[in-house]
Amino acid sequence: MAPKLRRSPLYLILLQAFAAPAFAEEAPADVVNVVIFGQGNTRQVQDVSKKDLALALPGSSPLKVLEKLPGVSFQSADPFGAYEWSTRFSARGFNQSQMGFTLDNVPLGDMSYGNNNGLHISRAISSENIGRVTLSQGAGAVGTASTSNLGGTVQFFSSVPTDEFGITGSQTIGSDKTYRTFARVDTGLLSSGTKAYLSVTRQRAEKWKGAGAQDQDIFNSKLVQKLGNSKLTAFFNYSDRKEVDYQDLSIEMANRLGYDWDNYAPDWQRAVNAAKGVYTGKVNSLDDAYYQGSGLRKDSLLGATLDNRFGDDVYLKTTAYHHSNEGQGHWYTPYTPSTNGLPISIRTTEYSISRNGVIADLTAELDQHTFNGGFWAESSLHTLTRNFYNATGGQDTNEFLSNPTSTGFKQNFTTTTTQFYAQDTISLMADKLKLNVGFKSPNVKINAVNVVGTRAAGDLTASKNFLPQLGLNYALTKSDELFLSLSENMRAYQPGVSGPFSQTQTAFNLSASTIKPETSKTIDAGYRFKTDSLVGSIAAYFTRFDDRLMAVATCAGIVGCPSTFVNVGKVEAKGIEAAAMWTLAKDWSLFNSLTYNDAQYKSNYMDGKTLVDIAGKQVVDSPKLMFKTELSYETPQWFSRVGGKYTDKRFYTYSNDASVPAYWVMNLSTGYKQKNLGGIKDFSIQLNVENLLNKQYFSTIGSNGFQTFDPTGTAQTLLSGAPRQLFVTVSGKF
Repeated sequence: MAPKLRRSPLYLILLQAFAAPAFAEEAPADVVNVVIFGQGNTRQVQDVSKKDLALALPGSSPLKVLEKLPGVSFQSADPFGAYEWSTRFSARGFNQSQMGFTLDNVPLGDMSYGNNNGLHISRAISSENIGRVTLSQGAGAVGTASTSNLGGTVQFFSSVPTDEFGITGSQTIGSDKTYRTFARVDTGLLSSGTKAYLSVTRQRAEKWKGAGAQDQDIFNSKLVQKLGNSKLTAFFNYSDRKEVDYQDLSIEMANRLGYDWDNYAPDWQRAVNAAKGVYTGKVNSLDDAYYQGSGLRKDSLLGATLDNRFGDDVYLKTTAYHHSNEGQGHWYTPYTPSTNGLPISIRTTEYSISRNGVIADLTAELDQHTFNGGFWAESSLHTLTRNFYNATGGQDTNEFLSNPTSTGFKQNFTTTTTQFYAQDTISLMADKLKLNVGFKSPNVKINAVNVVGTRAAGDLTASKNFLPQLGLNYALTKSDELFLSLSENMRAYQPGVSGPFSQTQTAFNLSASTIKPETSKTIDAGYRFKTDSLVGSIAAYFTRFDDRLMAVATCAGIVGCPSTFVNVGKVEAKGIEAAAMWTLAKDWSLFNSLTYNDAQYKSNYMDGKTLVDIAGKQVVDSPKLMFKTELSYETPQWFSRVGGKYTDKRFYTYSNDASVPAYWVMNLSTGYKQKNLGGIKDFSIQLNVENLLNKQYFSTIGSNGFQTFDPTGTAQTLLSGAPRQLFVTVSGKF
């Protein structure tokens, strides 16, 4: 959980509106509040500003900063929240794969580990260059470029180049040999109307348990060019990330081996002995540990937006983008020997992505109406391969491998996406009442080609001609208002490691003509208020999720039918979210958020001839209760924030027979700042302490998927949270 200190008395929580066009501008750099309750909005939307992001541990995922907001659950096994195998983000019971994510309007897909339709925000941009993050817990604006957002959306906006020339730098050092160097050069506003920045980031760290590096290099650049009344904005980002994996645990393993148990590396001989069935210590299983695993990703992301202004009332934004990715996931497997005689080989899952897309958004203001509409089109080629390589000894697999000894499967996926949308925001009753009416029409077609192996090939299309959205806002007074929104959304089918095309051809043929894309209907309503010392909101919501997709057997096991994807019914979620920020006294403020979320499966289903009775059970990885509190102190020179979050018990089986306990985690951020110190502008020194009280707990659950039952606690699908970690950062501008 991220340390997040804010430097502003009136800070924390902002519910900024959705009803505006899909392409909102970055908040001004001098915004006072780190999170502001936005008035006049028709749905539950909140923004976190750059000031709040800056107080988190440098390199932290911005998703980790969002966990302070009501409705949000965030988990990760590392202190930065950036280890992708473990990162889990959910809102109102919808998990990460059921949400949508964008950066400067460019779609990031569902940011899944398996890399099929995007990339994780931790690779897309350095955290120091993010200017604002917008969260919609219930449903995103109709123009959001996403076809996975059954639930909410998260939109990231990069910071703009400054009008003045400057060099910004920071250096972080800390636990587990961590060092992170960030440097950025801003050109300032040139006579040509151009301003730009270039930045580089280098991070090196060791795992907090076991052996292995967590390394990343990032290059970011952004250019803004004035063109009369129009503006061109372009960016190019590159990331090279290499991370060694933590071992997945079960409850039984944690009790027997400890929460700090990990893989064997660098002890190669112990891994070889285990592969031969010779165990030492408390190890008693081939799956208790492996030699090592790792994930490697290289990404290039390019985007350009032309903002055309046609007078004061009509403007058109057009964004074009390209994303290319190369990735490999490595695992030293004792289940497949090398051809050179060793009992272990290296199994890889290899990815490549090439995406190209365009987004156009037209807005026109006419009297009491603000019309907004446009389209999104994307073509994506994704290749997925399972290869095996000879192991040669106990070396790290932190380099891309080539020339495999065998290939298990290889598939090519071509995904074509189109989405049209339109909306009208109407101001009535002297602007006291705002009404927003809109719809979107997504169409996603996947063509899969099987190159090697027995996995499925064929076509699948997910399409809805009319997904409506309605919102209204009524101002009771200048400081109090009510809002209400209703929306319907669809999640398209996904290519990749899991999903319909991971089946055999026989199973795919059984399901392709009968399955339906997952859909959701959401209603939320709320009240926002503010006084001189108190600002806050409370919201209630209800969501129905239909046609949940799952792989199940279609006949008795003895018959030998392959498992196939089927729709297994619906889920319902209802809850209350509340947040408030008090200005207690000069320099002191207190923020609290509370979430109650009751998300339940409403349908049983058949797995072969077995009835799986889960109706009325709580949705996996969906805590019923979450509470966040933060006390902050800030003067012109000193700042400090201490915060804690309570996360309720979470189930990792659909039957709710197995769970991980509730826990509290606290974080501290404190430091000193000076506007000008020896010629250095905005000098600061900051201490971040993650997991301040050194709590032992399970963070990620479902790392290897969720189970139907786990009566013995042996499902190896949990990751433990990082212990107390300390980091110091020195930063300034020249």
